[in-house]
Amino acid sequence: MAEVVREVERKYVAPDGVGVPDFAGMPDGVRVEVGETVELDAMYFDTPGLALAARGITLRRRTGGADAGWHLKLPAGVDTRDEVRVPLGASERVLPAELAVRIRAYTRGTEPVPVVRLRTVREVRVARAGGPTLAEIARDAVTADVFVGPRPGSTSWSEVEVELVDGEPALLDALDRRLAKGGWRRSAAPSKLGHALAEAGLRPERRVAKPRADSAGAVALDYVREQVDTLLAYDPLVRLDEPDSVHRMRVATRRLRSAFRVFARVLDERVTGILGAELKWLAAELGRVRDQEVLAERLRERIAALPAEAVLGPVEARLTAWDARGRTEARVRVLAELDGARYFALLDALDALIARPPFTVKASQPARRPVTAALLRSDRRISRRARVALRSPTGRARDTALHEVRKAAKRVRYAGEATRPALGKPAKRLTKRAKGLQSLLGTHQDSVQTRKALRRLAIAAHGAGESSFTWGLLYGQEIALARRVEAEFPAQWADFARPRLRRGL
Repeated sequence: MAEVVREVERKYVAPDGVGVPDFAGMPDGVRVEVGETVELDAMYFDTPGLALAARGITLRRRTGGADAGWHLKLPAGVDTRDEVRVPLGASERVLPAELAVRIRAYTRGTEPVPVVRLRTVREVRVARAGGPTLAEIARDAVTADVFVGPRPGSTSWSEVEVELVDGEPALLDALDRRLAKGGWRRSAAPSKLGHALAEAGLRPERRVAKPRADSAGAVALDYVREQVDTLLAYDPLVRLDEPDSVHRMRVATRRLRSAFRVFARVLDERVTGILGAELKWLAAELGRVRDQEVLAERLRERIAALPAEAVLGPVEARLTAWDARGRTEARVRVLAELDGARYFALLDALDALIARPPFTVKASQPARRPVTAALLRSDRRISRRARVALRSPTGRARDTALHEVRKAAKRVRYAGEATRPALGKPAKRLTKRAKGLQSLLGTHQDSVQTRKALRRLAIAAHGAGESSFTWGLLYGQEIALARRVEAEFPAQWADFARPRLRRGL
């Protein structure tokens, strides 16, 4: 079973011969006591191209010390990482499944191999104020054997590592000042692995283009990179079946597709069009899982709200069996796709776009004019679709038309989010109203999809000789709900369409 620990630490280096300073007279009664000396032996794993190190991720198998085992460290903020720990196990080379699943979006089918071995003699000092350990100060003498890079071989150095345990962040600053006075400075390397790789002539880092800060290209690229990072962050959570992870990952794919449309005159459509089609495929695969989650939850709530006399037959048992079968089938399929070449190729293409964006000539222009035009194009689209919906007769035609308005509202919302850094409050105002319209019509679309599921459940119940009364009753409730939304739509649309909502754009 994996254990996740939040780690807050700072690393320091100094010229040869500089010792650890005296920490006497620390504020708030903190005393630094000499602790034990331990020997640590860690093998670090990565892809041959150092895909993990480029993202600030470290993966190691370490023996010695109180926390011997496999450790996966993931960036979680300034001086902060989440460390996922798994017991050593029998194999020294086979990565535990609990860790492999968390890095698959970065390794993309490539097996991690040993890249560095670190042997460390650690002298531990403990900071306390009469109670629990507040921080640990470790003086590490490190020997590194590097197996990759232009200069593989051995190197050694000394460093101090200060890790917060039960203390407050202010303690790190106090210890920082003492170390600085003693000749120690913050290490430029994010980790011991980073230090060892640098000594071997390797400085792996994620390649990201840097357009002019106030340009349309910068606005587009910042938003695209944010959504790609979100997609990658939720990948392992989807694999681990964490709540709401499928929904969040799917939203990231949709925001990316929307960004490519919004910035169609800033990012070359010949490139983004292909990526958009692949993102649409990924969203559809994730949607199989998400739609099943939403439908099952909605139906359970509807059944729970019925009076007992209206629930005839094995309704809950049929719903449970239907949901289990649907979830299993959808999850097996999406996990297979997330381990497939098509998905990994999409991630590679997104990385390539961020490193070398296919900018058009408009990308170098000041941001405001191009992004305003992009937002207004999305706004005009929703107006056209709303006019169709208002004219459509009740029934399937209106259901389809309102769904198209909902998708256009979502596009306006995402366009507003993407352009807000350049447009400020006007974009925020339009985004908020688009979100409200999307929410209303989302209720309508949920009702449409729920009715389809209810019809299938009723047919199955009837075929098994069960009463279909409850399913029919719920079907009628969904029709009534959809009609109420349709009645609300004209007024909410009129509010959204007010010219003053676009003032300042």
